[in-house]
Amino acid sequence: MPDITDPLTTLVRRHREPAVVQAVRSTLAAVISYVVALQLSNEPAPLTAPLTALLVVQVTLYSTLTTGIRRVNSVVAGVLIAIGFSALVGLTWWSLGLIILASLVIGRFVRAGEFVPEVAISAMLVLGVTRVAETAWDRVLETLIGAIVGLLFDVLFVPPVWVQPASQAIEHLSRRMGQLLQRVGDEVCGHTPVAEAAARLHEARRLDHDIVQVDASLRQAEDSLRLNPRVKEGLLFRVVLRTGLDALEITAVVLRVICRTLTDLAKERTQEPMFPDEVAESLQDVFRHLARAVESFAVLITTQVSANAEKAEDRLVRELAAGRASRDRAAHLLLESVRRHPRQWQLHGALLAEMDRILDELDVEKRTERLAEELDRAAAEQRDRHPLLHKAQRRLRSSGYGWRRGWFNNRD
Repeated sequence: MPDITDPLTTLVRRHREPAVVQAVRSTLAAVISYVVALQLSNEPAPLTAPLTALLVVQVTLYSTLTTGIRRVNSVVAGVLIAIGFSALVGLTWWSLGLIILASLVIGRFVRAGEFVPEVAISAMLVLGVTRVAETAWDRVLETLIGAIVGLLFDVLFVPPVWVQPASQAIEHLSRRMGQLLQRVGDEVCGHTPVAEAAARLHEARRLDHDIVQVDASLRQAEDSLRLNPRVKEGLLFRVVLRTGLDALEITAVVLRVICRTLTDLAKERTQEPMFPDEVAESLQDVFRHLARAVESFAVLITTQVSANAEKAEDRLVRELAAGRASRDRAAHLLLESVRRHPRQWQLHGALLAEMDRILDELDVEKRTERLAEELDRAAAEQRDRHPLLHKAQRRLRSSGYGWRRGWFNNRD
């Protein structure tokens, strides 16, 4: 009997993915706009309405509201250009070229923004249908119907909050960094071949690709928190996640430098251990504490339930304190070792400085100070940029609008 557990599990998991949700929402909005257009338009097949709805509906409410107007401008402009050309010259190879050129030029004047190419796309898609249209204004009406339905769809059926995928991506990144720190700690003990040290360096460099993916996921989460009635403290959560990822990104850069330093040491000590046994044990202890601290830091910034956040913060504080103590012991032993054998002393100093940078970047008190600064800056910027929106949000919150169960109950 075939095993259907895995396909069902995959289906359940994928139904919450942004691409799947976007496909379902776009399909529903397009169908609704088509049904509405059938009632209001004289066309037997008003396909411009669902076309516009597909272009307007976005995966987050913020994206829909901020890009919807530009998309509507581009679509309406393209439709009007197609209507004008079809009435004057019809569709030929040279008129098609003029339509594309005119669309790209006009798109700059209708504030279509990054959607200027969609002016030409809309004109070409509509041109073939417009040639047989009974009236030109039906196409404009269909476009407006699709745009309004698309906007209302996201306003009435607010897209999910995409924080959970971003949190999972951050935690996955921290686990990879923690595992790499553990392996680096194991390799400082005994003799380390150059190839092995270089492999760790390449692994550290590959973290850059992971950070790019996490950043993309976080940007989507940030957009889903903006202007979302489900979220009462969207600014706070955006700043917490963004500053947390910034700290992990800096830590990843420093980790790459550590691997570079150890690779240079391995090249100089091909026939002997990289460090004396006592020094190696202290350094290994530092790397283990750093690995746990990185993972605890990720849990702290992605956990919104206060009890779990307090536990993660306590673990982080303990690991950082233990890491600093181990680092001080390693520094004392390295100093004695350098005095006896002052070879590559600059690499020893660089290694200690890089450990200090990670400990400093993950420090709880400094993170609290940075959060306060970023919140003040972001709040002031938001008030200056959107004063009317800020007043409206304050009124909505004071009137009790929104989900009372809290943000973390809507993270999915």
